[in-house]
Amino acid sequence: MTHSRPAAAMAAALALLLTLSGCGAEVSSSSAARDDGRSTAVTLENCGRKVTFAKRPERVVTNDVGITEIMFALGLEDRMAGFVMPDDKGDVSGIPWKSGYDKAKWLSRNEITKELVLDARADMVFAGWNYGFSEDKGLTPDTLRGLGIESYVLTESCRNGRGKARGIMPPLEALYTDLTNLGKLFGVEDRAARLITDFRAQVADVRAKAPKGADRPTVFLYDSGQDKPFTSGRFAAPHDIITLAGGDHVLGDLDDSWTAVGWESVVERDPDVIVVNDYGDTTAEQKKAFLLSYPPLAQVSAVKHRRIFTLDYADLVESPRNPAAIAALAAYLRTVPPRG
Repeated sequence: MTHSRPAAAMAAALALLLTLSGCGAEVSSSSAARDDGRSTAVTLENCGRKVTFAKRPERVVTNDVGITEIMFALGLEDRMAGFVMPDDKGDVSGIPWKSGYDKAKWLSRNEITKELVLDARADMVFAGWNYGFSEDKGLTPDTLRGLGIESYVLTESCRNGRGKARGIMPPLEALYTDLTNLGKLFGVEDRAARLITDFRAQVADVRAKAPKGADRPTVFLYDSGQDKPFTSGRFAAPHDIITLAGGDHVLGDLDDSWTAVGWESVVERDPDVIVVNDYGDTTAEQKKAFLLSYPPLAQVSAVKHRRIFTLDYADLVESPRNPAAIAALAAYLRTVPPRG
């Protein structure tokens, strides 16, 4: 998924520390020379493929806001050559890792390119399929490996074997897997574990208050598009954000991450609530106005009752903002009366 603007932040208050459970990542490392990790080989499983790093990367280039903030949340800005993201990254004053933006270099407001990566003297690129990696642009893990540059692929964006469809695991598990993998790679396992346990606790607290059974509102995620809506299936972050907040995701049976569908699918499933992804040249208010005025949607429950809730782009892609987004949506869903 290529987006033009990461949007405003949502504060993520960290919860009590619990005991970390496993996150599904397979990690092995040699036992030699663990003083600074520079000579320690680490093998990770990333998107179903074993990837071995001969040493800890020291000049990482990241692409897009969610990916960049994963590094910041792990305290790894000193391992970054810089980040690529469009001009407006939004208000970051409320996020716990906001200092990363002051310390890391903003390399470009345009798309990441092979030339930019080479100019930055990167030794690793952290991006995703359609989040920077693209055969059309000639920027892939294979092409970078040929240049002596390692890659880590965002797990939300992993291709799943059905053409270019993406997603291989539940979205929050994708986030926890990436935190675990990167924690091992950079020697910050304890910080990764604390983040994950905090996030799990925050989500567990939300789930305890969420509606149950038939009281759960049905929810559709609207990203963009008028002829066809661009939306998310069960492998993109909105699926877990919706379901863990207490809603039923109307496209939760779609085995993909971000993709387009027909409006007839939305009308047929008649969601109680529409969540708008706030980013890009079209504002959230403009998207809402379109939805409320588009004739085919006139009888959809969310439109009839004007139940349209906005979340920011950085909340809705894989990022450390996901748990706070779950809490925010949950508070809104608890105000939706059951049908009947």
